[in-house]
Amino acid sequence: MKQQRHTVAILGGGSFGTALATILANNGHTTRLWVRDRETADAINGDRENARYLPGAELPDTVTALESLEDALVEAALVFLAVPSKAFPEVLRQARDSVAPDTAVISCTKGIHEDGFLLMSQLLRREWPHVRTGVLSGPNLAREIVEHKFTGTVIASEDPDLRTAVQDALSCSCFRVYDSPDPFGVELGGALKNIYAIATGMASSLGVGENTRALLITRSLAEMSRLASHLGADPMTFLGLAGVGDLVVTCSSPLSRNYRIGQAVGEGQSVSEALEALGQTAEGINTVTLVARRARELGIYMPIVSGLEAILFHGYALETVISGLMQGEHNHDVEFTFQRATG
Repeated sequence: MKQQRHTVAILGGGSFGTALATILANNGHTTRLWVRDRETADAINGDRENARYLPGAELPDTVTALESLEDALVEAALVFLAVPSKAFPEVLRQARDSVAPDTAVISCTKGIHEDGFLLMSQLLRREWPHVRTGVLSGPNLAREIVEHKFTGTVIASEDPDLRTAVQDALSCSCFRVYDSPDPFGVELGGALKNIYAIATGMASSLGVGENTRALLITRSLAEMSRLASHLGADPMTFLGLAGVGDLVVTCSSPLSRNYRIGQAVGEGQSVSEALEALGQTAEGINTVTLVARRARELGIYMPIVSGLEAILFHGYALETVISGLMQGEHNHDVEFTFQRATG
């Protein structure tokens, strides 16, 4: 079936926003990439490359970088928000009046807003009640996307027409888009997995075994689904791409920013030194304290999160997390299962 062509705005010229722009432009859409300053826009338009975030990846000629939010959003039928979580509220305020009613707006930011423990799409719906909303999440390392390596993602929304429109706009021979009616679970998985990528990156720097890595990843999944279920998400969502899929790649790949931050801290750098060397946002750092605090408030057992908070912000050693995990209370291996039919 022939794809419908759209005018698309991507707010945020980081690595993932740039990767999305590449896919959309290659699929024939008029693609505008909003960045914060004229110098960056001019450099991208002139060099056909986002040298800061994806050096060496050529951008299609049909991607136009703009420093004006208003210009980027004119007649845009699809809007993808891919700015860091700390900048999310400001961008929403700045762009509110430039977004037409009923526009399909998709959050791609994997973070949590401190005031009210709101996910980005919840913040989006509060600030832009006049639009239709969705969430895009999955194991989507930007470098691999622009290298046309096979990748899958999830568009989650309670609006089936929005899900179909995003599937149609983004799908191509190397990028497959699945859908989900559970935006809260999909988005929460994307926010939480960044925490555990830091933990596994730190463990990797200490040369732990593959058994330890498998233990950390699977117990991370248990913690994520435990919190998600308590907050109202479907724990089964965490068995899909936006849950276990995203968790595995983020906890295993040196292309993952949060994993690299964990490695750097494990090698002796401070958090601020590791972030400065990375030169990009690592959402997991912003999320650790928020999730640890929320877990304590709700009485939810999340030893990896609380241990990582102690390491990053209170000077504890990584061995404390692993020791605490090994000596902590015994839990079921799989906490959420379907009941067997009887009778």
